[in-house]
Amino acid sequence: MSVLLVLLFLSLATVNINEGCIESERQALLMFKHDVTDGANRLSSWSLHHGHGDCCQWDGVVCDNVTSHVLELHLANPRPLLDDYGSDAKNEATERSKLRGKINPSLLKLTHLSYLNLSQNGFGGIPIPDFIGSIESLRHLDLSKAGFASLVPNQLRNLSSLEYLNLRADIEDNLYVTDLQWLSGLSLIKHLDLSDVDLAQASNWLQVLNALPFLKNLYLSCCQLPQVPPPIHLKLSSLAIVDLSANDIENSLGGSIFHGLQSKNKLAAASYTNTSLKHLDLSNNIFNSSIPESLYSLDSLHAIGNMTSAINLDLLDNELEGPIPITMGNLCNLKSIIFSDLNLNQDVSTILAVLSGCVSNQLDKLDLSGCHLSGQLTNQLRNFKSLKELHLSGNSVSGPIPISIGELSSLRVLKLDQNQWKGQLPNSIEKLTNLEILDISTNLLEGVVSKTHIGNLSKLKVFQASKNSFVLRVSPDWIPPFEIELLGLRSWNVGSMFHLWLHSQKHLRYLDISGSRISDSLPGWLWNFSSSFQYLNLSHNQIHGQIPDIPWAMSVDSVIDLNMSNNNFSGSLSPLLCYKLKETMGTVILNLGRNVLSGGIPDCWLNWQNLQVIKLSNNRLNGSILSSMRTLQSIVSLHLQKNHLSGEIPLSLNNCTDLIILDAGENELHGSIPRWIGDSLRKLVVLSLRSNKFSGYIPDKLCTIGSLQVLDLVDNNLIGSIPRRVSKFQAMAKFNGSMGTAISYVIGAGTFVATIVMKGQMLEFGTNLNLVRSMDLSNNKLSGEIPVEVTSLFELQTLNLSHNLLSGTIPDRIGELRSLESVDFSVNKLSGSIPESMSYLTFLSHLNLSFNNLSGVIPSSTQLQSFDSSCYEGNQLCGLPLPQQHSANVAIHNGGGGNDYGFEMEWFYFGMLYEFGMGFWSVFAPVVINRR
Repeated sequence: MSVLLVLLFLSLATVNINEGCIESERQALLMFKHDVTDGANRLSSWSLHHGHGDCCQWDGVVCDNVTSHVLELHLANPRPLLDDYGSDAKNEATERSKLRGKINPSLLKLTHLSYLNLSQNGFGGIPIPDFIGSIESLRHLDLSKAGFASLVPNQLRNLSSLEYLNLRADIEDNLYVTDLQWLSGLSLIKHLDLSDVDLAQASNWLQVLNALPFLKNLYLSCCQLPQVPPPIHLKLSSLAIVDLSANDIENSLGGSIFHGLQSKNKLAAASYTNTSLKHLDLSNNIFNSSIPESLYSLDSLHAIGNMTSAINLDLLDNELEGPIPITMGNLCNLKSIIFSDLNLNQDVSTILAVLSGCVSNQLDKLDLSGCHLSGQLTNQLRNFKSLKELHLSGNSVSGPIPISIGELSSLRVLKLDQNQWKGQLPNSIEKLTNLEILDISTNLLEGVVSKTHIGNLSKLKVFQASKNSFVLRVSPDWIPPFEIELLGLRSWNVGSMFHLWLHSQKHLRYLDISGSRISDSLPGWLWNFSSSFQYLNLSHNQIHGQIPDIPWAMSVDSVIDLNMSNNNFSGSLSPLLCYKLKETMGTVILNLGRNVLSGGIPDCWLNWQNLQVIKLSNNRLNGSILSSMRTLQSIVSLHLQKNHLSGEIPLSLNNCTDLIILDAGENELHGSIPRWIGDSLRKLVVLSLRSNKFSGYIPDKLCTIGSLQVLDLVDNNLIGSIPRRVSKFQAMAKFNGSMGTAISYVIGAGTFVATIVMKGQMLEFGTNLNLVRSMDLSNNKLSGEIPVEVTSLFELQTLNLSHNLLSGTIPDRIGELRSLESVDFSVNKLSGSIPESMSYLTFLSHLNLSFNNLSGVIPSSTQLQSFDSSCYEGNQLCGLPLPQQHSANVAIHNGGGGNDYGFEMEWFYFGMLYEFGMGFWSVFAPVVINRR
């Protein structure tokens, strides 16, 4: 016994048992903290004061219980929450809590560090430090989405103990690799994620990966992988998860990878009986032929290896086409099929027949949305007893929703939206008691929906059924069993009153009851749903009365989209805009257009500093545009058209530098168009000041707005010439998708709408606004020539210069504007001929050149001859489509040139015809009279 005690004493004596952390490592951590910016004080515990001296007790630090060496640093920033059905609100708190600055080399003093996680921080585009490759004790390194950029250092090859490496980048980061040979030094690597890292120059990527024997999880999504020939022998036997999505992989390389996964797993099955491919993600590539049969032969992996886990097969958003092979029904352990946006072009019942074999026993997710499916859903659906998610959105499936849908008792997600379903909602829906998401919107469904359909769905969180012809029939005192978060009943008949059962839904954050025949006034309880309310659409009803003060109690980070347009709200805006908010709201989109609101715009904009979109158009507002609007520095879209506003555009709007749409048309504004618009509002895409009383010249400065796609100055008192600098409108000259960022930046695409006159019609453009290019300067007093610089605006679709005093000729190069669909030069003083190049305008569908001084023959082309003759009247033109008599008269008149010579020529030809006639009848008359 004494010997054992001695040995135990000696063993304990050799161990360095510290009461606190090691001093050198504590100093190393403090040096690390010194060099980072910690906006949220996440590292406040990293201190020598107030009893915090033991670094093993600091937040994010894990030490060895015996030696007190620092083993792990958990410094990841929490991910911002994403919302599938609402808006993707920017989490400001998460932004503040990102660590920034630089990484101090003091981490090298942590000689036992095996785990380092700095993910989701914001290091501002600095390179990944080379010295990290010298922390040879690392087994887990996560630098994903931490703001690193530039070349990934080759020094990482020294991390020979590394088993986990995640360098996933953000899309805006420029993190790249030119040669992946350094990966060969990570011989123990099991998990590798280089998603969104640019590997376009890494031509050896497949050879290097092929030499990693323990690689199990591989993520190379969106890496611009080069098309390279595969190795002769692919050794991919250990892979369980493969994500090669969004790489434009072609069939030849993809097919080889499929075969490699298949054959090598077969060979390895004898020695690695627990090895199987569990998840294969090849979505967003460019496979452009039928789905390879070899892909569906992967069932042998499970059969040989006695494996219980199943493949998750994801081919989302490729260019694959053609039917799924019958052999796919043999994948008996398949659990998830994601074929979204493939061109399968099949009858949906045929697909169900293929999958009704053994695969139907285990399948819990089937996503065939956007796959060009047709036909009707049959009762084969009852074979899929384990199905938890069924996605058939965006197809052409028709007929009724089968009653057998109620037999899928495990369903949690059912998405049948954007099809051609007809008939009524089956009562069997009530049997889906596990249902959380039900989306049947945008179909042809009709009939009554009552609590017999949805009264048992106690777990329902999302019910999206907009754009059908349902009638809601529930008793006034009904209290639903569910706590709904998203409810869409657009275009339903819900009755004239607001339903009281809505009052019971305390967690509702998205409500769309637009166009639902409500003729009630707003109840006070409507604003008491939840602290995270985000979207309310009451538009296109007959809701009346004044807009009350709304006691917003919103999350700072939420996006609020309030649409109360197209109703009968009356009175002042003051109760709403001047209500003293309890806290600063998040991003706000406010649509009050098309009501009968009156009075002036109240001076309460300090309450709405995060306002991004405001629509007050089509009301009866008067007074001036307030200077206090300068506080709306987040404003992106401002709609004031069709009111009775007067005065000038205030200089204070030059603070609204993020403005993309400014529409103040159809008011009584006057003065000159401010030059500062071109200096300050450099992001403008749409500028509409139509039908006001503006005078003076069109300022040259406007032409410096390179992003401008729509310029509408119709019906004012503008004078002078059209600026020659119009060629500076870059977005009209070259399609650069100038609104792409703007549309994603503004939440709620339905409110991001511009009203534009095209082809003589007032049209609204929303999500397709990015495709519109238009210039309309008609109904003014502009003079001079049409500047030839206009012909450099190659993307222009609409050009209207009518009802002005323009003179000179139509530019010869106008035919270079091949995108033109509408041209109106009518009621001017243009002269000369119609340029021959106009015959090249093959997209032209609206043309008006009437009432000018044009002359000559109308050029011959399919387009120009297809228009009505009224498009050319009031000129001196000839040729089709003008009537022949009119053309002949005009030709004779034009030939005379207005002098005596023309008159003499007319008589000369008349004389010749007369003499020919007399000579003819002098010879043939006797023959006719005397037949002998």
